[in-house]
Amino acid sequence: MKKMLFFSAAIMLLSITACQPSGGKKTTSDDAQKKTVMREMVLSEKNEKPPPPPPVDQMQDMKLSVVTQEGTAERQTAPMIVADEEVAPPPPTNENPAFNTEEYDAIVENKFLAATQNPLSTFSIDVDEAAYSNIRRYLENGSMPPPGAVRIEEMINYFDYSYPQPMGEDPFSVNTEISACPWNGAHQLVHVGLQGKEIPTASLPASNMVFLVDVSGSMSEPNKLPLVQASMKLLADQLRPKDKVSIVVYAGSAGLVLPPTSGSDKRTIKEAIDQLQAGGSTAGGEGILLAYKTARENFIKEGNNRIILATDGDFNVGVSSDDALVRLVEEQRKSGVFLSVLGYGMGNYKDSKMQQLADKGNGNHSYIDNLSEARKVLVNEFGSTLFTIAKDVKIQVEFNPAKVQAYRLVGYENRMLAKEDFNDDTKDAGELGSGHTVTALYEIIPVGVKDTFTKTVDPLKYQSNPSWVSGNMGEIMTIKLRYKKPDGDISRLITHPVLDNHLLPGGTSDNFRFSAAVAAFGMLLRNSDYKQQASYDQVITLARGARGMDNNGYRTEFIRLVESATLLAKK
Repeated sequence: MKKMLFFSAAIMLLSITACQPSGGKKTTSDDAQKKTVMREMVLSEKNEKPPPPPPVDQMQDMKLSVVTQEGTAERQTAPMIVADEEVAPPPPTNENPAFNTEEYDAIVENKFLAATQNPLSTFSIDVDEAAYSNIRRYLENGSMPPPGAVRIEEMINYFDYSYPQPMGEDPFSVNTEISACPWNGAHQLVHVGLQGKEIPTASLPASNMVFLVDVSGSMSEPNKLPLVQASMKLLADQLRPKDKVSIVVYAGSAGLVLPPTSGSDKRTIKEAIDQLQAGGSTAGGEGILLAYKTARENFIKEGNNRIILATDGDFNVGVSSDDALVRLVEEQRKSGVFLSVLGYGMGNYKDSKMQQLADKGNGNHSYIDNLSEARKVLVNEFGSTLFTIAKDVKIQVEFNPAKVQAYRLVGYENRMLAKEDFNDDTKDAGELGSGHTVTALYEIIPVGVKDTFTKTVDPLKYQSNPSWVSGNMGEIMTIKLRYKKPDGDISRLITHPVLDNHLLPGGTSDNFRFSAAVAAFGMLLRNSDYKQQASYDQVITLARGARGMDNNGYRTEFIRLVESATLLAKK
């Protein structure tokens, strides 16, 4: 309509000009007047635009559902915006480019170390499982995972192993097995397995749980907030009357949407979960602070006090840098509240940030790529995921140089500790849950076998004294472990000598062969310098022969993933 008025005015001006007497001269003032009229009409055309809509963040934040202290739901809706005339849609923009901004810490693989120069190997246990399900997501989407995503210890510990339950006062048993290394027959592989004491669900202590849910705009995708909601409902079904749960959410700011509610009131809990909507920026630091405050206010002495953070890790408002968040969590964990992290989504998944938060928060890190994984973590492994039986668990292995020329710890690169940290009770380490298993593998180059991995150094002038070995010739290594009770500050020591009882490959357990298959698969995915003769066919053969009972089908799924990776590796 405005354009039609503009052209009509222009035609009128032309008509007036045409009606002037022939031979008449146009004055300068006439030209200026016409140009002024034309300019004003053009400016009016440009300036008469409808007012801009409210910012997207404001519109999305206004849709957030909130549950008041009385438990009633209030829904605020943004005002409807109606255009006064039909206009063409704006051209497509590139506001949400399909860039992959996922973040993973670089991994520098553990190398072979000479036992004479470095007889001690010290590390923290790791019960995280996130790497395996994240790798599965990559393979099922038809691509190989980046090397930083392949943490071999988490791949190994994704699976259960049948170790005997502990018999004494200690909360876990220590189990070892030695045989030829599958990817280098001249080397040996030492399998070390811990089995946490399994406590029946009915006997587990009362829980004070805080669900800390990221409802920012980045969580709007189907594999994020909707999957979080489905996961939280599965967990709600596991709660007992003596448990209580609160829900804290954060987007541009943080808020309490469900006050502490008994586990018996599942309907109220699920209704609060259903009302969550995504929108806005991500003030993760503020959400963490409110979650810890809520957990402290409802603290259960000798109970399970835990925050469960569900997020893609993409924090961008307030305290958001990795260092600042880690310092925040390290300070807050002194309250006795544990922090577990559930990662969701793809494309902007911040794996490195969530790893650090879980590690420093005395919790564990899982990646939920589908509802089956949520069921595994929050239902099948309810006790081991959420109930700690030992914290700050450290392992220190001393190798006998008379038996071991060199050794390499497979995985655990981001869990390595200085040898002095083993006896230092102020140093943080990993937690072990009820019924949890932890497995570690050492590849050993025996004395007398050609060593192509370690670099030689000159013999030590003052330290060369092999006389101490004479009384321990039957031992290949000694494993020492330290742990604290969940509410304790003083560690306890376990010592476990390992005899050089070398088994033939056919006499090894399913535990040994399957863990070796998973380790070899990880080295192949990472294209490790230490993969040696490992191959995808070898991994499949080992895994098929060590499938065991496999009640939940996890090992069968592993074999299928290796077959998929085999095809992808050939492209």
